[in-house]
Amino acid sequence: MKAAIISMGSVSSEWTAKAMRKYFEEVDEINLKEIEVNFSGKNSEVLYQGKDLGKYDCIYAKGSFRYAQLLRSIVSLLKGKAYIPIEESAYTIVHDKLLTQLRLQEFNIPMPRTYLSATTEAAKTLLERTKFPIIMKFPQGTQGKGVMFADSYASASSMLDALSALKQPFIIQEFVETGGEDIRVMVIGDKAVVSMKRKAAENEIRSNIHAGGTGEIAKIDEYTKKVAVDTAKAMGVDICGVDILYGVKGPQVIEANLSPGLQGITEATGIDVADLIAKYLYEQSVEFKNKGKKKDTADIMNELDTAKEGKTIIRPLDFRGVRVLLPEIATKISGIKESDDVELKMENKKITIEKFEVN
Repeated sequence: MKAAIISMGSVSSEWTAKAMRKYFEEVDEINLKEIEVNFSGKNSEVLYQGKDLGKYDCIYAKGSFRYAQLLRSIVSLLKGKAYIPIEESAYTIVHDKLLTQLRLQEFNIPMPRTYLSATTEAAKTLLERTKFPIIMKFPQGTQGKGVMFADSYASASSMLDALSALKQPFIIQEFVETGGEDIRVMVIGDKAVVSMKRKAAENEIRSNIHAGGTGEIAKIDEYTKKVAVDTAKAMGVDICGVDILYGVKGPQVIEANLSPGLQGITEATGIDVADLIAKYLYEQSVEFKNKGKKKDTADIMNELDTAKEGKTIIRPLDFRGVRVLLPEIATKISGIKESDDVELKMENKKITIEKFEVN
């Protein structure tokens, strides 16, 4: 079994790759910046350092919002060829806070009330009937960057003017009072495997570890676990971090993360999250490979039945340069082996192959 982890080479990615080597025979660490995608119909390809990426049983591709389009393109071309834990659409949905909110809404997942307006003037009108404080966010950003806090109409209005001058899009979201705490839930497959409570640093509203927040192991109820797993499914991912606020309305999802940092949650909980991810990737890759084998066998049996009925099998040929590889079904039915000599009769648009036997 061969796997590839495509990333920016973060510590979390290195930990995951190291853990994967306990399960896979071979694991390649591939720098996302050195990948290019060529689109040209049937001959579209993913290249790494100018060469074909090659075949893998598992491909785990992740990175920041800056590479969302590239990641989506990579997975779009490679899907079906290997087990990939993230659907192609997830890269553009999860890395955009507005699209994330729309997807949460679509799947009836609890979230803070969110507002969107077409103009700054419309936003100010909206603020006149909004309860403060509020949160204002850029659609894209990670590790808590691009998140602003406004405790009054005056401060929010000033922010709107600045954003308008910078021509920056934004969304407005109700502030959920949690004492500067949130919960990061790691979802792997259909399970919430570990949870961490994060607390913001003094004079800071963001609880992200990268923003100075601290973490400790957290126990969450079954409903919160379900919310986290449902969020991952809604986004189309098998592995992600889900950030949840606990307010008077219960758990509310604020975002998902396709490339969650592992250092903080591993240190806070004492659980080897990288190993849990690696083991899951291996198990799913084995299942993916076995499904392919079962499908191939079924196709062969169907073709055999068709051939027994005397019907012609129509399928594309596999060209390797100027050579043609015969379908496996052709050799199985004809009984021709690699060691046999054959007689080729070639006519216009017709090739007949017969086993050559000396009388």
